[in-house]
Amino acid sequence: MTVAAANAIDASVLVLNRSYMAVHVVTVRRAFALIIRGLAEVIHLEDGQYANYDFESWREISELKLEYESKHPHDDWVRSVNFEIQAPRVIRLLSYNRVPKHSLRLNRRNIFARDQHRCQYCRKHLPAGELTFDHVVPRSRGGETSWENIVCACVACNSRKGGRTPAEAGMQLIRKPCRPRHSPVLALKLGNPKYASWRTFVSNAYWSVDLQ
Repeated sequence: MTVAAANAIDASVLVLNRSYMAVHVVTVRRAFALIIRGLAEVIHLEDGQYANYDFESWREISELKLEYESKHPHDDWVRSVNFEIQAPRVIRLLSYNRVPKHSLRLNRRNIFARDQHRCQYCRKHLPAGELTFDHVVPRSRGGETSWENIVCACVACNSRKGGRTPAEAGMQLIRKPCRPRHSPVLALKLGNPKYASWRTFVSNAYWSVDLQ
């Protein structure tokens, strides 16, 4: 699998419940699994209106696009043995009507998104696999595991700081950590042109909701 194909299959897809309310964010791989099993359908924007597709009809639309149109730079495509298909950006579950809980979890994913995958000490922008999180005031010194005391850090800076405060280690934070008012993951995704279609379904009510 090429790097482009790997990136495409791991890209994000917004999941709607049966009532067209945003409830999850999954990978393209997971989205296709749901569509192929008949548990979800593709929702796609066409001429200002949204159209619904099952797997076979979405495959046909993809083939027509390849034949008559050029690939859009913000689209992702997944190649199988026999065909190439466009990665959906939004899918709708056909028999699920629950709504997400209105809470924002303190976890690595949200911390990394809040800090934009940038070490808060050396400013390096790194992939998640090369990042960790650091307690600004170490737990051994009474530091809490909270939004206000945890930052994204690279392994080198985390090791250098050790069990000291930034001042003791001669290090300085880019910004003071705080609890985000809005979902960091959604804010990060909506800043990417490839996820522009999400805006129709992610209203202000979902800015402080975890969708995954």
